Amino acid sequence: MIDRADLAAAANAAADAIPPVWPLASSVAVNPFLGQAGEDLAMVAARLGRVAGVAVTPDRSWYAARIAEGTIDDADLAAALAAADAADRPASVVALKAAAGAAVSPPAALATVADLAAAASGIDWPAIIEERFGAWAAAWFDEGQALWALPRGRSAWASWRATAAHDLTPEIHGLTGFAARVAATPEAADAALADAIACLGLTPTALATAFHQALTTLGGWAQAARHRRWQAVLAGGDDTTTTDLLTIRLVWEAALLDHYREQVAGRWAASVAAHGAPLRPTPAQRADVILQDAAERAGQRRLAQTLEAAPAPPATGLAPQLQVAFCIDVRSEVFRRALESLDSGIQTLGFAGFFGLTASHRRFASDLAEHRLPVLLNPGMTTVAGGAANAAADTAARLSARATRAWERFKLAAVSSFAFVEAAGPAYLPKLLRDALARPAAKRSPDPMPRPAPALDDETRVTMAETVLRAMSLTQGFAPLVILAGHGASTVNNPHASALHCGACGGYSGEVNARLLAALLNDAQVRAGLLRRRIAILPETRFVAALHDTTTDAVTMYADDVPGLAGSRDLVRAQSWLASAGVLARGERALRLPRAGDGGDILRRSRDWAETRPEWGLAGCNAFIAAPRRRTAGRDLAGRAFLHDYDWRGDEGFGVLELILTAPVVVASWISLQYYGSVVAPALFGGGNKLLHNVVGGIGVVEGNGGNLRAGLPWQSVHDGTATMHEPLRLTVAIEAPREAMTAILERHPGVRALFDNRWLHLFAIDDEGQLAWRYTGDLAWTPTRAAMAAELAA
Repeated sequence: MIDRADLAAAANAAADAIPPVWPLASSVAVNPFLGQAGEDLAMVAARLGRVAGVAVTPDRSWYAARIAEGTIDDADLAAALAAADAADRPASVVALKAAAGAAVSPPAALATVADLAAAASGIDWPAIIEERFGAWAAAWFDEGQALWALPRGRSAWASWRATAAHDLTPEIHGLTGFAARVAATPEAADAALADAIACLGLTPTALATAFHQALTTLGGWAQAARHRRWQAVLAGGDDTTTTDLLTIRLVWEAALLDHYREQVAGRWAASVAAHGAPLRPTPAQRADVILQDAAERAGQRRLAQTLEAAPAPPATGLAPQLQVAFCIDVRSEVFRRALESLDSGIQTLGFAGFFGLTASHRRFASDLAEHRLPVLLNPGMTTVAGGAANAAADTAARLSARATRAWERFKLAAVSSFAFVEAAGPAYLPKLLRDALARPAAKRSPDPMPRPAPALDDETRVTMAETVLRAMSLTQGFAPLVILAGHGASTVNNPHASALHCGACGGYSGEVNARLLAALLNDAQVRAGLLRRRIAILPETRFVAALHDTTTDAVTMYADDVPGLAGSRDLVRAQSWLASAGVLARGERALRLPRAGDGGDILRRSRDWAETRPEWGLAGCNAFIAAPRRRTAGRDLAGRAFLHDYDWRGDEGFGVLELILTAPVVVASWISLQYYGSVVAPALFGGGNKLLHNVVGGIGVVEGNGGNLRAGLPWQSVHDGTATMHEPLRLTVAIEAPREAMTAILERHPGVRALFDNRWLHLFAIDDEGQLAWRYTGDLAWTPTRAAMAAELAA
């Protein structure tokens, strides 16, 4: 008999092994290996091979092709081999190359009772469970899409128990007595879980991977439940939805075992024994991980060569005519490079797109709180769009929205929907033609200027402004016009649209945060307070917010927020530069997009309701660089690098460095690893085929008309129909800062340190010459890179 406390601990550990997924309205990239950050890739390969039957590295043919073409050279292979654990590694580079050319069988997950029952009976029980569970989960998780919703206020276990006790579908398929069995289960989920464990005969050592496997079979529904737990813990509480789903899945297993015990008991006992065995990577899995490390070392070598390729243009000594602060998102790298090429007086900066303001925002005529900040943080302020002067417009907009919702409900109602299509269908012909021809729709007026509510006191506002400017390394040399450019994306007929917005803004576009910061920095009292703190902003300097559309590379300015700016010489010149940069950026991006002949096609794609690839998002991301812009200016990083401006010489106490390592780097790692997981394990971590998607519950998508929720990136977001467009490499983080400072920060933050120690991220120190001089090797140790050693020998 397993102790209840041990059982609860195992269930909670299994829940933590599942990555969360955010709803479609505010979806952000999530590290699918979040629950395994304390393990290295080889151990995770063994774990996920056991519970899900997936590999966590690319197919070996991918490595073999890159070795053959010279992308991965012998030095990369040798270095990866030397850095690997001595246990079970190939004996030499020759043996490692041979492994790359040898085919290996894909891992096979341990059999569940449902798998064994299906084999014994010929009835596809895994598919039946997926369909029946999905039908219930879609209603229980619903956030307003369903016209007829399940009663609220019940836990997931209580709701499913009440529903399944009246569902005869399992019995129709042959599982007699299932409804009565469910009705007889304990009302408390933990007691029902204990009963299921006793029936299944799971041993204490088998619980970890057996529980993990049970939740994994539920696909994105378990991840949606994990999101509820994430939000609850962030707010200082807890949530039991994930463990409730575990109980539900194991009740199914127990019922099937009792029904098919004679046919499957022996094989199920073997599965239980295998779950209880220690996890140990196979020699093939270790070889795959070494090959992956070699591929990443090859990528790091290319990055080092790019940074060394050409010196940055010499400083003119003149103050910039225009400064534009972009989000560090890799898509801004292309636009920044294009913009800087137009005039030597243009300076660009990179900073996290929420601009340091952790705002919970209510849009105009809305009561919905949008958390426009990284999902790792809690809101630090509440803001609203508009004020008393907009009260009448607010009321009118709310009435219009209510009328629209009532009309939409009428169109979809059970009776009226049939008559509506017959009577009103022809009236939709103009809209259908406009959308089919990808004609531009009327532009929506921007929301009124956002403001904090309640208002912040002067000391708080000055401190907030100082913190942001120091974090941006922007404390002097202000241009007459400083643009704060958030970013968003414009697409149509795209359930995953928010995934193309700003991840640092919680899956929303970044104009709200940019407008809030611009207003703060234009405020006379704030500037006076900053002056007392040794940050002098010139009286003629004006800050203005903008929104960079990453799909079209158009930039929208919010000049009306700044009195007297509209029509000014500085603004007109900036708008001209931004338009020219957009042309250059669209031309470069068109080369990578299928069926995009030139920059004009880019604009059309954003309006095409049949376009599954309006842009590539962050596909290709492989580096994060925190350094002064002169280290990367003029280098073509091909839209693959997160660029964060940082000058450690002005970072007293290294507080900004600590912020970079614990926030933007972690967010970037989530993005990088989501793309990695969606490429190497699409069945487990990918979002499936866009062509088959149906939105369910307002929170996610399913393929077809039901089943498991599909989390992660759709296949069209990483594949062009012929080849993958994201190279599956773990992120390389390169920071220009003293190694001692970075080591001290890693020592204070064990969660961040685990990402580097277990090589989910690679960390390099950039030296005073702008080279990748030192590699972090784990356990707070560093080693000089090959380039650094070669330079020392040459000297």
